[in-house]
Amino acid sequence: MPRRALTVLLTACAVAATMSSAGTATAGTWSTGSSVTPTQLGPLVSAVAERLSTADAVAAAKWGTGKPIDDPAREAEVLRAVAEQGRRENLDPSRVEQVFRDQIEASKDVQRGLFAYWSAVPQAVPEPRPDLASVRPVLDRLNVEIVAQMSAHRRVLAGPGCLPDLLEGAADVVASGRPDVLHQAGLARALRSVCG
Repeated sequence: MPRRALTVLLTACAVAATMSSAGTATAGTWSTGSSVTPTQLGPLVSAVAERLSTADAVAAAKWGTGKPIDDPAREAEVLRAVAEQGRRENLDPSRVEQVFRDQIEASKDVQRGLFAYWSAVPQAVPEPRPDLASVRPVLDRLNVEIVAQMSAHRRVLAGPGCLPDLLEGAADVVASGRPDVLHQAGLARALRSVCG
């Protein structure tokens, strides 16, 4: 399935799950919730969503400091580390890298969206702002978890049941965390290369 179609399907699924769940999320926030999803890919989707939710802390740490959202050196470091872990787990390193490129781009999309929101609504900037050095170990832990989940579910990821399972997992995550539209779109982008 083309990536654009997958993105549209994931976004529609996320929006439907949000509309069917009670409550609303505050703009620029997302609690990934603690409910366990019943799908095989639920733990993978939950880890991806948790990684995406760190974009809020990363954006808050960078806000007003002059630090750019793009950090090519850190991105290259992450891609090298996940490719190496993928090799150790007998996964195709280039495929693992692609999944994480999507994760990184989704995170940057969320950060850009938050920067735009905070420019328009300065009182919404989180205080106190976190230290970026405290967020990176969380990202590193989640990166390891995501690659481990990819390894554990390699057959599902390569099979015809991947997309339905991924969509169900995404809907469960969205329903439990009720993310705003920015984070829903980020989740769709972060998951677009997972199946295949």
